[in-house]
Amino acid sequence: MNVERFGLGLLIGKFLPPHRGHRFLIETAVSMCERVVVIVCGKPVDPIPPKLRAAWLRELAPSAEILLIDDRYDENDTRVWAENTMGWLGRAPDVVFTSEDYGERYAGMMGARHVMVDRARQKVPCSGTAVRDNPFEMWDYIDPPLREWFAKRIVIVGAESTGTTTLAMDLAEVLNTVWVPEYGREYSALKQARGELDWTSEEFIEIAREQTRQEDAAAREANRILVCDTNAFATVQWHRRYMGKRTAELEAFAAGCRVDLYVLTGDEIPFVQDGLRDGEHLRHEMHGWFEEALAAQEIPWLMVRGDRSSRVKCVIIRMLELWPQLQLETS
Repeated sequence: MNVERFGLGLLIGKFLPPHRGHRFLIETAVSMCERVVVIVCGKPVDPIPPKLRAAWLRELAPSAEILLIDDRYDENDTRVWAENTMGWLGRAPDVVFTSEDYGERYAGMMGARHVMVDRARQKVPCSGTAVRDNPFEMWDYIDPPLREWFAKRIVIVGAESTGTTTLAMDLAEVLNTVWVPEYGREYSALKQARGELDWTSEEFIEIAREQTRQEDAAAREANRILVCDTNAFATVQWHRRYMGKRTAELEAFAAGCRVDLYVLTGDEIPFVQDGLRDGEHLRHEMHGWFEEALAAQEIPWLMVRGDRSSRVKCVIIRMLELWPQLQLETS
């Protein structure tokens, strides 16, 4: 079938957030135009920063040009929007693509054609409001960058040999999701292999940054929940353990990390030596450090004890208390 071709195609909207319906709209425009410009309308008060939404669109629609504008105009004044649009573009578009009723009048005021795409939302049954209201229900209609933003992050922390890794793996299996291993352990193994005994604060900052980078990457593949075996908050406690002091840079970095629930593993289980551990003598003291630090911050947390299944059950119960809208797809 022959598809009519246009020169400059335009899309405009809040894209709050950009979901697969938006992507379908953009892909339709790209398939019919020599050039496509997507105007993102953003306000400082938006629940998702406008610059981030524009960055997501640049990643999701690399064939389109993304233009971010400051949304300060009456949304019902079509003439003002049409005039401003031609100013932003430097000319009138040849065609406007929308999935909304305003599109015909808006395009007409610029002398452009209008192409309505999936007005009934039959091909992609999704909306920005639906995603914001319940991203878990709309999970199949959002792409990896948005999954990184919306995924709830559960971080398991605790002293040496208290079952943090075991709990992280068990939770990920039950929730059919991914988990992030402890990068500090990998770093420590390499350091030990090189025969290096001394630590520096810069190394802990490097560990915290890499741990966070891996978390963000894994969140894109998560099934609504991301499970993390430690994070930068825990790195602060390990810095205290090995350096015997605080570092403002590390603590500031840790304070900015995204976490939705901390889980502290109890130290009642036997200590197991795996060749890397050296803190059995202060395990209980370190457990106290974690408990004290968690109590001093505002993110929800809980302590788990008992066998593996009891610990998992305790976390699941707390998750459903915090996020009743979460539809758990457990194995």
